[in-house]
Amino acid sequence: MPDKAPMRELVFSRYDPEVSSYKAKTFREQLQTRRSVRDFSPEPIPQGALEDCIQAAASAPSGANKQPWTFVLVTEAELKKKIRQAAEEEERAFYGGRAPQRWLDDLEPFATGPEKPFLETAPALIVVFAQNSGNEPESRHYYVQESVGIAIGMLLTALHFSGFAFLTHTPSPMRFLRELLERPRNERPYLLIPVGLPAAGCLVPDLQRKSLDEVLVRR
Repeated sequence: MPDKAPMRELVFSRYDPEVSSYKAKTFREQLQTRRSVRDFSPEPIPQGALEDCIQAAASAPSGANKQPWTFVLVTEAELKKKIRQAAEEEERAFYGGRAPQRWLDDLEPFATGPEKPFLETAPALIVVFAQNSGNEPESRHYYVQESVGIAIGMLLTALHFSGFAFLTHTPSPMRFLRELLERPRNERPYLLIPVGLPAAGCLVPDLQRKSLDEVLVRR
């Protein structure tokens, strides 16, 4: 049997109810300004800040603490160009016949298409990989989808909190990312995130979110 994990006392900040309510309201209001951006400024952003956001994401809980994620930070112009070319090839196949018509109809109001210039314009791309297993023979990871999904949620929150704009992009299939970024076979591309600052005059769809009563069930 493996040894038990070492234990230490929890470091936890307990707030008065009024403080908790204020912090929750302020956090909610800040997150409600988050929008997906496809029009980026090419101006650089601090890599150290991106690395802090990634480190925050890597503190996410995971099944059996296997931490089944890899974050690849891409800033090299030539590599971003190759990623764009490969992604657009998949997107042309998607829009040209691979996608069901209902899906295309649902996308039509947002004027998306196979051209993805933001993959080059954005100063950074974060590519998230899910590790199906470890590097050791017979190693196994648990709740990989759930664990990586939680980590990505924390990453997006950290990016928004730090003042960055971003987009969650999922060209399908994404095998080209593993090849271009030279990742091992136990890693599966999960999400491609262009990150930067919005271009001057950037426009986003005027969307309406569901109300709290539409998403919350009180029992």
